[in-house]
Amino acid sequence: MTDDPPNELMKPGPSLSREVGAKAARKLRARRNSAQGVWYGLGMMGLIGWSVVIPTLLGAALGIWLDRHYPGKHTWTLALLVAGLAIGCLNAWHWVAKEDKEIHDEQEDNDE
Repeated sequence: MTDDPPNELMKPGPSLSREVGAKAARKLRARRNSAQGVWYGLGMMGLIGWSVVIPTLLGAALGIWLDRHYPGKHTWTLALLVAGLAIGCLNAWHWVAKEDKEIHDEQEDNDE
């Protein structure tokens, strides 16, 4: 008895089952992440916005307090406002870099 070529083609090999498993896992991840759509993006914008605003306002408040209690030639308010803004921007950059790394890691996992 000889094996028919069509029967050989119908047998799933290890590469086919691996490819099907990867596609199924990718679909499950897409369904799980679809809830993150618009609300996730808006939440992330809010998080980044507040990570800049809070240090800026804290710097300005501390500067106003220092100007009232320790008046001098130069204003503390402006200096600490700029310092708070810089810290806030670094904080926002940290969040964006972290999210970007997670997205790239997830894409690499999907490609494998």
